Amino acid sequence: MASEQTPVTHDLSKLFEKIKDVRIAMLTTADEQHQLHSRPMYTLKPDHDGSLLFFTDADSAKVFEVRRDASVNLSYANPSDNVYASVTGTASVYHDQAKISELWSEDMRAWFPKGKDDPSIRILKIVVEKAEYWDSPSSILSRAYAYARAVATGEKSKDDDVNQHAQVKTR
Repeated sequence: MASEQTPVTHDLSKLFEKIKDVRIAMLTTADEQHQLHSRPMYTLKPDHDGSLLFFTDADSAKVFEVRRDASVNLSYANPSDNVYASVTGTASVYHDQAKISELWSEDMRAWFPKGKDDPSIRILKIVVEKAEYWDSPSSILSRAYAYARAVATGEKSKDDDVNQHAQVKTR
């Protein structure tokens, strides 16, 4: 029932705008026992086709997991700005040296000490199928407004009062 009230858009740009400053996502895959396995991943940037890109090591467990079951979830959270997002998509792993060079930054050397020419670097691409985000203003005035409204009306704040909540569906 909540999804009937939640605005739906097919435009990924609003989602990408929300998560652009949240560099770390929790990537969830299914392991060989079909149990969920999550780990932090550094988001590089959205690709021109609207997918999300990450670097990973060719021998990491996630590579084997997404090749067996490509359905994944990414969770983004920035509590200081009250921004949260959940992304469901399909993952693939590939090697493209030109793309690796394009996306490379020296920050990546912490994971790949040999640099951008490390032969074990792979690109993990997540094609977004659907997503949901929540964004509530963190200002004291916004929270005060929500509190005053709740006290005055006896009703909790509605999403459209002080929050943004939307679903993104690419199909």
